[in-house]
Amino acid sequence: MKNLTNIAFLAKGKRSLVFTASYKNKLVAIKVKKKSSKAINRLENEAKFLKILNKYKIGPRLIKQGKDYIVYEFVKGKPILEYKKNLKKIVLNVLDQCFVLDKLKINKLEMHHPVKHIIIDKYPVLIDFERCYYTKNPKNVTQFCQFLMNINPKLNKKLLIKTLKTYKSEQSKKNLNQIKKILNPS
Repeated sequence: MKNLTNIAFLAKGKRSLVFTASYKNKLVAIKVKKKSSKAINRLENEAKFLKILNKYKIGPRLIKQGKDYIVYEFVKGKPILEYKKNLKKIVLNVLDQCFVLDKLKINKLEMHHPVKHIIIDKYPVLIDFERCYYTKNPKNVTQFCQFLMNINPKLNKKLLIKTLKTYKSEQSKKNLNQIKKILNPS
C-alpha cells in the first residue's frame, strides 16, 4: 500500500478493519480483511461491485485494491438516522440509487436496516458492498421502503405496501414514481 500516510484506525466490522489515511492529498478509507475472518473474497467482491457502481455515481470511488485490502474515497458525513436536513430529498435520492441497483439486478443487502450503510454530507452515499450479489429479483427499493416504514409511523403503510407489491412485479420508473408520491406527497 504505497503512498498512504497518516494511517489511523477507524472501525472494526465482522469481516474487516477500516482505517483512514492520506493518499495523494485526499482522505481515503482502507478496508483490510481481518485475519480471523473466514469469509472468502468479500473485499474482491466489494471492489468488483464498486467498479460497476461508480459508473453510476453510486458508492465511494474505488481507488485501488490489493490482496486482502481495498482503498476508496473516504465518505465524510453522518449516518442517515443522525442527519436532519432535507430528509425528503435524501430519501428520494437513496430510492433513485436503489432503483439503479434493482435495474442492474444487483442486491446490496442491509437496505432494510441501512443505518451504517448510508452516509450523508450534501447527498447520500451508499457504502459497504462486500455482500452484494447478482439476482433476478433484487430488493433494494422494497427493503429501503421497509426501513422507512419502520422509522416513520406517519407513513400510509397500507398504500405503500400495495404500491411496493406492484413495483416488485414490475420494477419500472413509473412504479418507482408511485412510491415516491406516497413518500413525498406534493
